[in-house]
Amino acid sequence: MAAPAVEGAAVTALRSVLLRVRHAAERAGRQPERVRVVAVSKTKPESLIREVYDAGHRCFGENYVQEIVQKAPQLPEDIEWHFIGHLQSNKVKMLLGGVPNLALFEGVDNEKIANHLDHAVSSLSRNPLKVFVQVNTSGEVSKSGMDPSGCVRLAEHVKLRCPNLEFSGLMTIGMPDYTSTPENFRTLSNCRIEVCKALGMAEDECELSMGMSGDFEQAIERGSTNVRVGSTIFGPRDYSKKLPN
Repeated sequence: MAAPAVEGAAVTALRSVLLRVRHAAERAGRQPERVRVVAVSKTKPESLIREVYDAGHRCFGENYVQEIVQKAPQLPEDIEWHFIGHLQSNKVKMLLGGVPNLALFEGVDNEKIANHLDHAVSSLSRNPLKVFVQVNTSGEVSKSGMDPSGCVRLAEHVKLRCPNLEFSGLMTIGMPDYTSTPENFRTLSNCRIEVCKALGMAEDECELSMGMSGDFEQAIERGSTNVRVGSTIFGPRDYSKKLPN
């Protein structure tokens, strides 16, 4: 009889994260299944992603176009890929053409990128692409994202002028050290209230993507529906292996 396979560190870490997500949701009186965990795999090899996939996880995120277009074709088609963060307009077709199973784009931070995405989805005859509008809740110049005062305008542009995009929520990266404070979470929640009022949407139709490895439990307790967890699952990143973006 073959010895049982030893569970890898990333799978063990994933199970711990999912348990912490469940507990955080329960503390907030929320349904744990309403919180999506995006396993952010940037700089990590396909083999490690496959281990986590084989454990049952299906939602993965990447930040670099060159990485995701290389990895996605080598991995199962039922993965729900998220692209997270700022995207240069000249990389839109590369991303959408190279990742047919891109499920969600987390990073519409201006009307120009929204228009490029909209046109590319149309030209590729894809189904409408779900997108989050990125809001700069920390006020840091180094962070991409729309100023909170402009989030309603940008959300309206996506919903009303980009028929090939599906406005699905708001996201924020938070503070310079990639953690957030209650003020960051509160700012994004307030943006959702304003956006939903302007667009005539129910708040539960507008997701909040906030919370990463250092603060995802606090984010869930404050309403996050989408947490992006990388190093806590996959370990420290090796940026020497990062492909040029």
